[in-house]
Amino acid sequence: MDVPALIERYGLQPHPEGGWYCELHRSRQAVVRADGQQRSALTAILFLLEAGAVSRWHRVSRADETWHFAGGDPLDLLLLQPGEGPIERHCLGPVEGSQSAEPLAVVPAGWWQAARTLGAWSLVSCCVGPGFDFADFTLLRDLPADQHPAQALPEFL
Repeated sequence: MDVPALIERYGLQPHPEGGWYCELHRSRQAVVRADGQQRSALTAILFLLEAGAVSRWHRVSRADETWHFAGGDPLDLLLLQPGEGPIERHCLGPVEGSQSAEPLAVVPAGWWQAARTLGAWSLVSCCVGPGFDFADFTLLRDLPADQHPAQALPEFL
């Protein structure tokens, strides 16, 4: 499959962080977070990155996110914990024939994350719990430069 066929097949739309997505599931079950905000218990999306595109540095506050490899080429997922610390890299991809690819990676709540495909395209599913809400989403490029982590690679802004 190629990128246009995947976009059509799954009804993908442009995502603000870059790439393409569609929401697959939003739980009818609601939870109340420690800060008193109510969210769906779980949300899941399909997310597609094509060659030359990136998922820009972003974070989801007060919710963990999992990335699950679904198809295409391996994906380079970068994570930065709040405060100072090195970039953590995860290669998501098919585990057959690979000693470095992982099928799943976890992004703890509040961590910065960015990604790019290592080939023509990568398809992943992302699950967020408590469920995703754009009110909890921050793009690093929207913050003043003095609030950017020093380790945040500029090509992902």
